[in-house]
Amino acid sequence: MREERSGAGGHGHGRAKARPRGGKRVPRLVIAGRAVVGVASAAVLATSGVSWAAYHWIEGGLNTSDALDAVGKNAPKHLDNSVNLLLIGLDSRKDMNGNDLPKEFVQDQLHAGSSDIGYYNTNTLILMHIPADGGKVQAFSIPRDDYVQTFNGDGSEQGHYKIKEAYSNAYTGRREKLYAEGLRDDKLEAQSREAGREATLATVQNFLGVPIDHFAEVNLLGFYDIANVPALQPIQICLKHPVKDRYSGADFRAGLQTVNAKQALAFVRQRHGLDGGDLDRTHRQQAFISSVTHKLKSQGVFDSLSKLQGLFGVVKKDLVIDSKLNVIDFAQQATNLTGGKVEFRTLPTEGSATRNNEDVELVDVDKVRGLVRAEFGGGPSSSPSAGDDKHSAPAKAAPATVDVLNGSGRTGAAAEELKSLAALGYTTSGTTSNTATQARTTVVYGKGAQTAAQQVASRLGTTAAPATSPEVPDGHVQVVLGEDFTASPAGSPSPSSAPPSSPAHVSDSDFAGESVKEGGIPCVN
Repeated sequence: MREERSGAGGHGHGRAKARPRGGKRVPRLVIAGRAVVGVASAAVLATSGVSWAAYHWIEGGLNTSDALDAVGKNAPKHLDNSVNLLLIGLDSRKDMNGNDLPKEFVQDQLHAGSSDIGYYNTNTLILMHIPADGGKVQAFSIPRDDYVQTFNGDGSEQGHYKIKEAYSNAYTGRREKLYAEGLRDDKLEAQSREAGREATLATVQNFLGVPIDHFAEVNLLGFYDIANVPALQPIQICLKHPVKDRYSGADFRAGLQTVNAKQALAFVRQRHGLDGGDLDRTHRQQAFISSVTHKLKSQGVFDSLSKLQGLFGVVKKDLVIDSKLNVIDFAQQATNLTGGKVEFRTLPTEGSATRNNEDVELVDVDKVRGLVRAEFGGGPSSSPSAGDDKHSAPAKAAPATVDVLNGSGRTGAAAEELKSLAALGYTTSGTTSNTATQARTTVVYGKGAQTAAQQVASRLGTTAAPATSPEVPDGHVQVVLGEDFTASPAGSPSPSSAPPSSPAHVSDSDFAGESVKEGGIPCVN
């Protein structure tokens, strides 16, 4: 990571208290108060047209990251000359140096539980697609609990987790390694966070099949600070129904109303008592960003150097951007972001499930990639790029011996699947057998075969995550085909690596909930 110009980096001591990847999480009563937005200040940066004089003042204190350098070489290629910006809201009750925020501030102002339970999950991910021709800007919110293949910055697989955990998994792994090597304090924190950023960027690129050109990251404190900027007072929100929630502290009537910074945080955090839960909370994030940009434009902030300096005085200390982002050049491409031409959409999921003892949202990767590609202007007629080829070919088979048992009730199913797996490069025993008929296909594995098991399970589209079993020999994967098994052609790619197919027409019904359009004060649940 490049040295952050404001001196931010970290003063963490010892090992980070990693949350276990399996097992039960912190009780909902505790985690319900976690903020999921924290991206308003990043959006403000992205939507500001600034003068050269302001640029030099602003640029001198920004915290920058080189995380894109690590993931750029493996990124899918562009379909056109557009710009893709990823907004990252970090779920952390720590400041830019890795220190816990004051307990009283977290509990009284953020209404977000204890500083001790804050960690490095990315509870907000919004990809903004800014066309080169000045057309409509598309913003895609990625649900934080999407269960996907997560990656490290070097392209290695972490495994299947919630997409928000890519950052924290990489942060913890890098921190433990560096701590063992003797690294401490600000360098330890900075390099650990850089690993988290790289993992988030790599995971989103692989999930959506599109490149990321720039990114901006901000934490809970950043959201609170931006909501306190005088130019934003009073902040306006609009609700379709009255709400009252003791977890987040939300207590609002229906209709258009003004709120302070503490209330604004409650507005974007609430999910209890809402029919759509996390979906409604995502729409509130989108609506708040729209309200902020509308307010700043109506107040003439973008045309006043003194107002801009006051605004960026807050943004600079709470924000991390990629080192290649030139504020002026980007602002020239992003003028539509304050013109009411931004449409926020939430990517769809396929229902809730339990994986690794956690509640997750299942996703159809091909469907999501197809929707994103269609909205980016790359339909089936587009010529494939090097990045697309990577996704259309199956991943290299991980080392393991795969055994297939037939519990589907269909004669020859195990032999068919064994032949297909062998064609993909997996070692097979060459023999199959029948077992008791079961409804669902399952995958279990022995020591050292987790990656292969995950690949095979992804190919088969199993509803249950692969599980380890002491009854399976080391280095082996055991597949039991169920009645839900559908044979695939030999050598066909796994579901997670198949080429995206763009729908002929994309409508709001293809996404999760209604779209939120920027340019005013949207009214949401």
